[in-house]
Amino acid sequence: MKTLNRRRFLQASALGTAALSLPATVYSQVAGANESIRIGVIGVRGRGGDHIRGFAPLSGVRLVALCDCDSTALGSAAEKCKSLGHEVQTFADLRKLLDEKAIDAVSTATPNHWHSLVTVWGCQAGKDVYCEKPVSHNVWEGRKAVEASRKHNRIVQTGTQSRSSRTGVAEAIAWLRQGNLGQLQLVRAMCYKRRESIGKVDGPQPIPPDVDYDLWCGPAPKEPLMRKNLHYDWHWVWATGNGDLGNQGIHQMDIARWVLGANELSPRIWSLGGRFGYVDDGQTANTQIVFHDYSPAPLIFEVRGLPEKKGSNAMDQYQFKGTPLGCPVGVVAQCEGGQLFVPGYAATGAVAFDNDGKEIKKWSGAEDHFANFIKAVRSRKREDLNADILEGHLSSSLCHTGNISYRLGAASAPEAVLERIRGDRDAAATFERMSAHLAANDVQLDKTQATLGAVLKMDGKSERFIDNEAANELLTRKYREPFVVPAEV
Repeated sequence: MKTLNRRRFLQASALGTAALSLPATVYSQVAGANESIRIGVIGVRGRGGDHIRGFAPLSGVRLVALCDCDSTALGSAAEKCKSLGHEVQTFADLRKLLDEKAIDAVSTATPNHWHSLVTVWGCQAGKDVYCEKPVSHNVWEGRKAVEASRKHNRIVQTGTQSRSSRTGVAEAIAWLRQGNLGQLQLVRAMCYKRRESIGKVDGPQPIPPDVDYDLWCGPAPKEPLMRKNLHYDWHWVWATGNGDLGNQGIHQMDIARWVLGANELSPRIWSLGGRFGYVDDGQTANTQIVFHDYSPAPLIFEVRGLPEKKGSNAMDQYQFKGTPLGCPVGVVAQCEGGQLFVPGYAATGAVAFDNDGKEIKKWSGAEDHFANFIKAVRSRKREDLNADILEGHLSSSLCHTGNISYRLGAASAPEAVLERIRGDRDAAATFERMSAHLAANDVQLDKTQATLGAVLKMDGKSERFIDNEAANELLTRKYREPFVVPAEV
């Protein structure tokens, strides 16, 4: 059976055929300086509501369309748009929204497994795209999203808002690169964010009656629902999510890569961790270390989904050398002469300390990330974007490659873990801190062993693993027709 992609779907209708006979510049006319940019939002639950609230007040922007396969969420979002002064068309199927010539750009906040396909189809339809993080569910499709933006000359923004902290994070990183804290030694990123058990079911669960489940699954396998909640808990299942690395952690992974100035995937990767503290229907790790062996300094990422100790509602705080400060979510660049701290979910500032814990300098300030996208849509200059799709692809892929290592791993005793990782800078100390954290939650790694992932070597140019076909198979997925990311975009 041949793949039925978006183009062939449109060709099934006369309107679709007519639309596709036009060049992209005619198919979606970008508004001039004095005309409104017409936006369609795809995926309106949760973060999609933030997209609506973010675009609605911007000058020269009109929300004209919404799409969601959840009819209840779609109706509520349409009412919200109306209250904000925007009348919208509504669609269940995003392909029909993309067929509308009276839409200049789309933003998407669907589950992760849809992100790249929405981006590719959007670019093919002549739309500019604001794509939520992570921009992909796997490495291969993220690169296809980049290729589509380039081939069709589309403006594609990534939803990593900290990139719009220009007088905050950007200036701090520039200051660091000037050598003001000496040689960079290590970049550590952490996502200590409590995640409760999602429960365990004993059989297939009913699909919510207001959801078109075929459209919801899209590129992913259409399998029985084997968890209590369809919505949100998809983050913790491999077919649709990427764990907290790709949920919260992508923000910090992006900042860490920004600090390093790394413009390729890391040449060597390993991960270890597990789903500890409860038995549920989740598949992704809730406690994890990912090591990216960049030069001259490695990137170490930590995920912790359990509290600081059993029975507590508080989260662990990463403690900064020489200071009373701690943080559950952030990035720390350790240097010879001190450390740069970039805190928070969507960081808008940074602070530098010397080795005695004395504050040296502080930065703050950010632009509106949605407004930055609109600015670039008007100018048609990719360089006006604070978070171009290429940046999103690289940072998202660091999450994916870490997860690939984890998925290819095996349960290992603590002694075996330490023997494997002791040669990597600060890795053993990081594992020992993770072990202490788990022990505080009554998890003993000599009894409930962690999964020690495969050590993977990556060719950054081809974005393929070296001499590991099992890992290369996980760079992409088998797509469910007709929801297929095309090899030729």
